[in-house]
Amino acid sequence: MSSENQSNSVTDVKQLGFWASIASLSYVFWICGGMEMVERLAYYGARMVSGLYATDAASNGGLGITETELGTIFLAWAVVQTWVPVFTGGISDRIGYKETIFASTVFKILGYLFMAMVPTYWGFMAGAVTLAFGTGIFKPGLQGTIVKSTSRENSSMAWGIFYQTVNIGGWLGPLIAVRLQVLAWDQVFYACAAIICINFILLLTYKEPNKEERLARREKIKSGEVTEKPLWRESLNELKKPVLVWYIVLFSGFWFMLMFFWDLAPLYFRDWVDTAPMVRSWFGEGGTNSEAIIFLLGMSEDGKTLSPLGLVNFNALTIMTCCFIVAGLSGKLKATNSMAIGTFLASSAFIIIGSVNAAVIIVLAILCFSVGEMLSSPKSSEFMGNIGPSDKKAMYLGFSQMPIGFGWTLESFLGPYLYGQWSSKEQISRTALEARGLSDAQIDAIPIGEAFDQLVSLSGESAQAVTDQLYMANNVGQVWYLMAAVGIVSAMGMFYYGKWTYRIASAAPAE
Repeated sequence: MSSENQSNSVTDVKQLGFWASIASLSYVFWICGGMEMVERLAYYGARMVSGLYATDAASNGGLGITETELGTIFLAWAVVQTWVPVFTGGISDRIGYKETIFASTVFKILGYLFMAMVPTYWGFMAGAVTLAFGTGIFKPGLQGTIVKSTSRENSSMAWGIFYQTVNIGGWLGPLIAVRLQVLAWDQVFYACAAIICINFILLLTYKEPNKEERLARREKIKSGEVTEKPLWRESLNELKKPVLVWYIVLFSGFWFMLMFFWDLAPLYFRDWVDTAPMVRSWFGEGGTNSEAIIFLLGMSEDGKTLSPLGLVNFNALTIMTCCFIVAGLSGKLKATNSMAIGTFLASSAFIIIGSVNAAVIIVLAILCFSVGEMLSSPKSSEFMGNIGPSDKKAMYLGFSQMPIGFGWTLESFLGPYLYGQWSSKEQISRTALEARGLSDAQIDAIPIGEAFDQLVSLSGESAQAVTDQLYMANNVGQVWYLMAAVGIVSAMGMFYYGKWTYRIASAAPAE
């Protein structure tokens, strides 16, 4: 693609109307949506419980590791999942999208089985890396199909609906996990392995768009009629373009902030947010006995509290029900402006979460975060799909993983580490036990995950009373402020990036 054509591709195209956009989407788009929903259902079922499982006491069936050790697993997971598509996205363009989607499903099944069958630090690490590899080769092929099965005129609605299917799976996965973890942690991972097998059935109905064009090009390359550069060289040539360089820099901050929510919010809500008062205000003193409500809200078995995953799940629930509406509205905005506004809203939500621990306010903050995510994340994929040359769509969507790679890689270790230093109830409880006169040897003898219980036992007070005292005595929300600051800087950068790219597009000659 020439520089002039790429400049023109960053400009906005008038979108079809709301219903016209939906009606224009092809059957293969909906098949891809179904595969993404299944993949995310299994993935989030495992991912959202990972921190809870890993830091749970061994006596409860967890791994019994510290937040810092969890960070090393998350680091490896992030590196593999986000950097594999950067190098394999172009392979999907060459060998076929269907083939790479099939291979990814096999690797993902193996990853879930490792997690279930080898309940050790290294077993979970192996499962996480295998799952991450499968996820990494899944995305370019699937998202490349989305780009080729849509047009510039319906792309905003297409990516909005696609993101909605992501969150249908993202909503159901943790709800199923909440119920299965009551039986045993390994049941969560076995269930995820079974769920992802559904994609083999959906692949039978999948047809790659423009497959004939790809095969014809491969024949010309074999015959020597067309010369093809090595994939690594083509990728490097594309990555030299300033519009990609600055996209990667700015969105790395966005994903650094966003991934903190999904990685650490379950731990933070478990440690510091009491949902019982909110549940009583909704259902009365006894909570609810409705099995349907308990399941749909991710509540505890007695119906008196929301689980940490249930609280986080308001994010997916909001996106699942509202993303197509926000997509229609964001279609009226410049892509970069939509991303900047969304990032600012998500950052504002982090400030709220760090400031208060009242469950009702936390839910409102999650809703604010969700609107911000809907305005920014789908638009980033749409933006990258639009600026990619027609024969490099999967490659460019692989590049879209680079900001996630930089941001998530940094956050995956730094986030859990900072949480362990500033916000972990386990670590703060150990400090409190030291203040009560326990020796270092006595504290070290307490298994990971049981320090708070020991502190409650020594205090003679209720667990909630001790939690409130620890919360008031420690600035546990400061880690959220740090993440919010990163997001605000990124939002400002996106705004100016948008002005720069549109100035380039306006100066370029028309095609």
